[in-house]
Amino acid sequence: MLIFLNNRKCSKSKEALKILDKAGKKYVMREYLKNPLDVEELQDLQEKLGIPAIDFTRTKEKEFTEQGLTKDSTDLQIFKKMFAFPNLMERPIVYNERKAVIGRPAEKILEIFRK
Repeated sequence: MLIFLNNRKCSKSKEALKILDKAGKKYVMREYLKNPLDVEELQDLQEKLGIPAIDFTRTKEKEFTEQGLTKDSTDLQIFKKMFAFPNLMERPIVYNERKAVIGRPAEKILEIFRK
């Protein structure tokens, strides 16, 4: 099953959705701002992305510094804050049971279908 982590206000998320729809791909949409990923789900997502937590964290959001995070924060510290402040997570992200892709640029989400 393909999961699309969506922020309805994000232009990149809107663009990525159009790409998936145009490609005829089926997905389940998760409004992660209303239904944030918990720490365990974030750890699973990180494993599928294959990158450190800081690499899919929006470090320019005010909450990043307000919550005491730095580029040297541990993955667990970041995930705890990301759960409390889901806008800290980069977007859009598409994932399945095997891997995940950050849609920056939006066309990159199609990599989820490559082996």
